[in-house]
Amino acid sequence: MHGITDNLEIRVVGAPVANGSGINNASAIIDMAGYESVAFVATITDSAATGVATLAIQSSDTDGAAGMEAVEDTTATVTSAADDDLNSRALLSEIRKPGKRFVRAVRTSATANIAYGSVIAILTPHRRPAEKGATVAGAAFVSG
Repeated sequence: MHGITDNLEIRVVGAPVANGSGINNASAIIDMAGYESVAFVATITDSAATGVATLAIQSSDTDGAAGMEAVEDTTATVTSAADDDLNSRALLSEIRKPGKRFVRAVRTSATANIAYGSVIAILTPHRRPAEKGATVAGAAFVSG
């Protein structure tokens, strides 16, 4: 019997970001060689009414911030209707078989304050079982 994490690699790729209405924060860059897809999950830890939280994916042929371009249709956006209504919620964006080798997530905010927790990348490797990412401090699995 295999667990779900035998098929997925989990990485923490972005640190929390304090409240701001003009956030533009990029995650670590992921080399997609050997992977079929990646889903980025960004948690929202605080929100002010009218604040706009966005998570998008960028890609490039080279490993570096220069040349990163937005990937069409990968933008997840939500607007806060009231203070704290987005707290403990998440944004999710996934890309399968990206056209360029290197990808990253970008969190932005606009209009009013948004604060973010960490960004988690969930990768689907071509070869299984998946290895645990270096940012995973511990793991457990039980089959009862």
